[in-house]
Amino acid sequence: MSTTRQTATPPLRSAVEPASLARGLSQIFFQRNTWAGLLILAAFVVADWRMAVLVAIGTIAGTVTGALLGARDVPDGMQGFCGALLGAAVYVSLGGEQVWAYVIALVGGALCAPVQVAVVALFASRPLARFALPATTAPFCIVAGIMHATTAELQVRSPAVHWNDDATTTFVRSLLTNVSEVVLVSSVWAGALILLGLFIASWKVGLAAVMGTVIGSVCALALGWSQADLGEGLAGYSGVLTAIALSVVFLRSSAASWLYAALGTVVTALVTLWLNDAFDAPHYTWPYILTTWVFLVVAVAVPALRRPDPA
Repeated sequence: MSTTRQTATPPLRSAVEPASLARGLSQIFFQRNTWAGLLILAAFVVADWRMAVLVAIGTIAGTVTGALLGARDVPDGMQGFCGALLGAAVYVSLGGEQVWAYVIALVGGALCAPVQVAVVALFASRPLARFALPATTAPFCIVAGIMHATTAELQVRSPAVHWNDDATTTFVRSLLTNVSEVVLVSSVWAGALILLGLFIASWKVGLAAVMGTVIGSVCALALGWSQADLGEGLAGYSGVLTAIALSVVFLRSSAASWLYAALGTVVTALVTLWLNDAFDAPHYTWPYILTTWVFLVVAVAVPALRRPDPA
């Protein structure tokens, strides 16, 4: 998801190197950082070790398939993050006890690679090429949407979450669960681990995540989200990604980009509410994706907003 340097086509063995796989997890938050990836994996273990296994299967499947398709960014983790999220989505829908969950994580993770190739090719074609739009997590959302629509008979109902906290405590809780819900986990501890990993990778990225989660929760309150959804992080997780993407990743970090990212995070909250009302199915990270694509298109016409120099 981050801008990567051009490297020679890696051998297949690079697709199963621990560092490449860990970076696949860190790329969920646009980072090429092994330690951040390991902390994100730890966040999955906090949720359920079976979820971590499904995430690992999806990451490996996506990375290996990407390598077989000739991807040049395998060592940077760029072929693994969509498969990782697919594995997490499989756990949320099917749980960790069914054999089919592991089969679907393997197949779905592998499918993320060709879908990513297709999305990248689309954005490289005219007239979209001038906007340099990233595929980002769209391949995951596409494959996960198909997976969810075709596995209705296998899906399990997640236990309801009941918060007995007061409004202030729920708000504070959401600041960390917004971060963890990016990877489909609702946990204060998981959110803290991920946020620590982001600060290790880059203090600007960590700060952008904090900005995104605060704005996301404030918007959720203003828009009347329920305390349960706020506490689980369901209202603010996409804003975390939007804030990072627009402030320091897909635009060059500047005062203008940070203000633009803050505005994008507010818009993401509105898009999240709209998708939540309009569709019954999970919308995963579509609010972040749609908002970021539109904002990057608009940014082309704003001189103060510049793309980062190629690595």
